[in-house]
Amino acid sequence: MSAHGDADTPGMVRAALFDLDGTLIDSEPRSRALWRRLFAGHGIECGEDMLDGFSGRRSREVIEEHLVRFGRHATADQVREELTALNGEPDLPPVRLVPGADRLLERLRRSGVALAVVTSGGRDYADDHLTRCGIAGHFTTVVTAEDVIHGKPDPEGYLLACRRLGVAPGEAVVFEDSAAGLQAGRRAGARCIAVGQAARTPALCRLADHAVEDLARAPVIGPADTDVSRRRAGTGAAG
Repeated sequence: MSAHGDADTPGMVRAALFDLDGTLIDSEPRSRALWRRLFAGHGIECGEDMLDGFSGRRSREVIEEHLVRFGRHATADQVREELTALNGEPDLPPVRLVPGADRLLERLRRSGVALAVVTSGGRDYADDHLTRCGIAGHFTTVVTAEDVIHGKPDPEGYLLACRRLGVAPGEAVVFEDSAAGLQAGRRAGARCIAVGQAARTPALCRLADHAVEDLARAPVIGPADTDVSRRRAGTGAAG
């Protein structure tokens, strides 16, 4: 696979493992607004570079990393409860399906590729957004923050998804939009495709085997695609 091109393909895979936020759903504007609102409520400055460092990570770990800034009497559970409450405010940016995601998922399912989500979000969050965006039925399993001890960039979530699907990590491809997620996929031993913002960021493309901005153009192929390609190749050779 190329980290830049779209002519070559990563070859046949048995499973495709997707991050959720920023990869399948466009939740980044909402997420950033939410974090800004949380920190601003405590008089804490929160710049873009700081927000960039939150991408792909579990909220629990982000909060614990910055907990001292909330005052010595604050607890991680209290801050997380506040974050959850803020998420219910009606004026936050909406969450939408990433363009091309539905077409890619349908193509992979028709090709016999097993599908999973591996997210740093919680179970309720993942189930709610997958259902709202109409793609919940595509996935055999969903691995959330509650299913692992160590979040991304640790590979635990992706390794668990592979075990649940009954595939080796080398037979899987990971779709990610963050440094933490791409590192997790690589450490698990899967091939990685940088998507969305990651596909436009050279440093993140270097963590991936391939980069593609539009999910509808993703090069992944499965068993059914391979059979079709062989038939087409045979027809072309005969002609």
